[in-house]
Amino acid sequence: MAGFCANCGAALPSDNQTCVACGVPAATGAATAAAYQPVAPAVAPTQPYIAQPTAAPVKSGGGALKIILIVIVIVAGLGVLGMAAIGYTAWRVSRAFHVNNKNGQVTLNTPGGSYSANPSETYTASDLGTDIYPGAQSIRGGMKMDLPTGSMVTAVYSTSDSKDTVLAFYKSRFGSAASVFDTADGAIVSMGKGQQESVMVTISAKPSENDGKTKIVIVHTKSYKAS
Repeated sequence: MAGFCANCGAALPSDNQTCVACGVPAATGAATAAAYQPVAPAVAPTQPYIAQPTAAPVKSGGGALKIILIVIVIVAGLGVLGMAAIGYTAWRVSRAFHVNNKNGQVTLNTPGGSYSANPSETYTASDLGTDIYPGAQSIRGGMKMDLPTGSMVTAVYSTSDSKDTVLAFYKSRFGSAASVFDTADGAIVSMGKGQQESVMVTISAKPSENDGKTKIVIVHTKSYKAS
């Protein structure tokens, strides 16, 4: 059997007694060549596979979408309620508001009082708290209002007499208690009857208005509140 030199490792034929490479006697340095045995490569022990739990994907947009939908529903609901309230208010006003097409009279009745305007309605001296100027003609603009706290009557007239003539008439009716404010084309004369009643007469005379006639507006107010 062939061997190898123990000194230098060179191959030694079976019939040689001395190493041809280093000269060392084969008897002292030969080593028998071991038969070649294939060695399997080391394999690391296999670990059992363990599945790792994975987190479910988070739907970030889902929550925001729900909030938006809720807000839209709330706003829409408030809008419906607002429209219902407006409709109910309009219905109440339509029920209280009445127009008479025959004479143009307008009346408004509410829980807080009533209002009426009628161009053909006539008022007495008692309604106005003073006398109506002699010969004056009633014109559009009169109204009457009654409330729990008081009342107000307004009457509008016109006359061909001058502003000064009309003013002198009402100054004589009101006496020394009257308050007078006089200008070139208008005047106001007023008088209080106690603390809960007053009468004010406004007189205006402008050539460009009321066909050049003098306009008289009488306003009589009463308060029902205790003084």
